[in-house]
Amino acid sequence: SCLQKLWELHPWRLSRRDWTALGQKWSAAEMCPRYPEPVQLDHPIPILKDALEKVDILLRHKIRNPGLPALSAIVIYNDTVLWTGNFGKRNGSSDFSGLPNEYSIYRIGSISKLFPTIMLHKLWEDGKITSLDDSLECYAPDFSIKNPLGHLKESKQSSSRDGASYFGDKPLPPRPSSVTLRRMASQLSGLPRRLRSTSLMWKGSTQEALGLLRDDILVADPGTRCHYSNLAFSLLAHVLAEQVAKSEYQDWVSENILERLGMEDTGFDITPNVRSRMTVGVYGSGEVAPLYDLGWYRPSGQMFSTAADLAKLAMVFLGAYHRHLLEPETLKVMSTPLLTCSRDYFANKTGTPWEINEQMGYDLLRKDGDIDGFSATFSLVPKIRLSFIVLMAGPRPQGEDLITQVYEYLIPSLESAFREVEKKLNSPPSPAPYVGYYTFSNLTFYEIKVGPRGELLMQQFGPHIEKVIPEEYRTIKLHHLQDRTFQVVFEKEFPCVLKLGPASISLEAQDGQLFNFYPFDPKGLSPGFDVPGLNTYNILRLQRRPVFS
Repeated sequence: SCLQKLWELHPWRLSRRDWTALGQKWSAAEMCPRYPEPVQLDHPIPILKDALEKVDILLRHKIRNPGLPALSAIVIYNDTVLWTGNFGKRNGSSDFSGLPNEYSIYRIGSISKLFPTIMLHKLWEDGKITSLDDSLECYAPDFSIKNPLGHLKESKQSSSRDGASYFGDKPLPPRPSSVTLRRMASQLSGLPRRLRSTSLMWKGSTQEALGLLRDDILVADPGTRCHYSNLAFSLLAHVLAEQVAKSEYQDWVSENILERLGMEDTGFDITPNVRSRMTVGVYGSGEVAPLYDLGWYRPSGQMFSTAADLAKLAMVFLGAYHRHLLEPETLKVMSTPLLTCSRDYFANKTGTPWEINEQMGYDLLRKDGDIDGFSATFSLVPKIRLSFIVLMAGPRPQGEDLITQVYEYLIPSLESAFREVEKKLNSPPSPAPYVGYYTFSNLTFYEIKVGPRGELLMQQFGPHIEKVIPEEYRTIKLHHLQDRTFQVVFEKEFPCVLKLGPASISLEAQDGQLFNFYPFDPKGLSPGFDVPGLNTYNILRLQRRPVFS
């Protein structure tokens, strides 16, 4: 299986002493795949069950009264709920209050920011927005704000007292700002955290907001620095709703997201019915927090939901929910980090609309929500299709980050489960065109034959190979993809690098490589194949098995 590195090794140049040392010293310090691909899992899985029990214990011990009387959490893999946990009491001050459950309602604070972002990408998919990188002025012509940190391209540009720009004696048309839609949804717009002289309960209009911004300034040059802004998300939501969707923002979200996904217990208005099903949120002292309304800032933090409803949304982001909302390519765009943040920001990277940190080699996407009386986190590890959501009727627990602790249990156990699943390989329609002997420049030699289940096996052989390469790593399996294309598959864990004394072989580099076999000759046989991913070409068919002296 060691195509690339063995071709570079030229083993016959080694001495007998070297051969002996190689046979004794091969080792596998680190096992691969480092990041195993998600697969269909058949439950129960003991190692995953153990990890979920640890998560249960961890969260159970976070309950305290007063301070954090209720907590609901859920773990999702792909389209499956692996575990739910509900702890404490819905009303910590009542002796008669029952446990919360996955349908108990909590306020979710800034998790609300997911919805303007979904709206933006949905309107883009539908062709109502030309580009995610359109400037805000394309949809809000009255928008303007000063950017003292921006770098003007016109070296001789000057400004008059009224703010108009000139080149020489000629007035210049206004330059569109670099406040774009995508940057607004990614904490990269440079807009202030709030409109000046307003609180989060401000009841103004979008036109009034635009008026307040005319004499305000950006706190960062757009696209250059991560800066948290409730203003950016609220302004984005209202402009898209009023100018593009021709609707009220709240109505659009309800009709195009909540109803479509069946999120029946998620919304904006805290009606008497909602209040009766809501956990009672408290401050750290145990004092009950008021359920105030955010007014114009509603898109940034007003919403409420349940663990069950947010699990549906997580499945959407994992590309696994049975009700369609966004295209797979759009989901990839949304999960891609945009900028590495400075050390004073609370995340390593920013995305749309995610705060992103790396954990165990994976991008962990999360959106935290904190509002008086409630705290919540919606998190994803897209690469392994894993999500953890927690809703709390109180402030976030102090000390080590709870989300990080949970993933320290979940990620290794899920990786182990992936590695233990037997891979299902596709066989070609007929193996005959591929079976035979091949060589690369008469340096390395391979035999392709048919395995017990009809799959193709490729075995490396030749002088000294048996002494150098352990038997279990001399044969690989080829998974048929389409036409004459196959993929290298290691069925079980394997050493990332085989240490062979002074040399080494990267098995990791071979895993997943594509073999492109040549068109069949008049005898119906493929004359050879290429491995483009390893920049290796012309592995050619031999008429018979070579004989070595």
